[in-house]
Amino acid sequence: MKTLLSDSEATRKFGVALGRSLPPGTVILLQGDLGAGKTTLVQGIAEGLGISDSIESPTFTLINEYFGGRIPLYHLDLYRLEPEEVEALHLESYWDGLEMDLGIVAIEWAERLQYKPENYLQISLSYLDNGRQAEVIGNGDLLDWQWEN
Repeated sequence: MKTLLSDSEATRKFGVALGRSLPPGTVILLQGDLGAGKTTLVQGIAEGLGISDSIESPTFTLINEYFGGRIPLYHLDLYRLEPEEVEALHLESYWDGLEMDLGIVAIEWAERLQYKPENYLQISLSYLDNGRQAEVIGNGDLLDWQWEN
């Protein structure tokens, strides 16, 4: 599924819709160039979940956890890491529900993952002449997921 996002506000609103509709345990693999809107999308997801905290890119902290909404939001940024370093983080603890409460896991620079969960949405953000485009591909239980705008 491809969606045209005319500006950063449209990107944020798309995130709000995701935050309102996605179930606990959803993993979102975010891809796109620097400045493509990955963090803006996660800010919208947080708003859709009812989280009022300021959402910043966790480029230097790697993982930010937010618990003030209907379900937790785990925001990860793998930009600075090599794939081997990512594997050592054991990120499956965020999506397997054994060590952490199930929530939405949003991973920026997800292409650095050496392993993926069984169920995820991959969202690739790219620039167009008239804004941005989000391409959403579901896998596993989310294979047929459709955004209702």
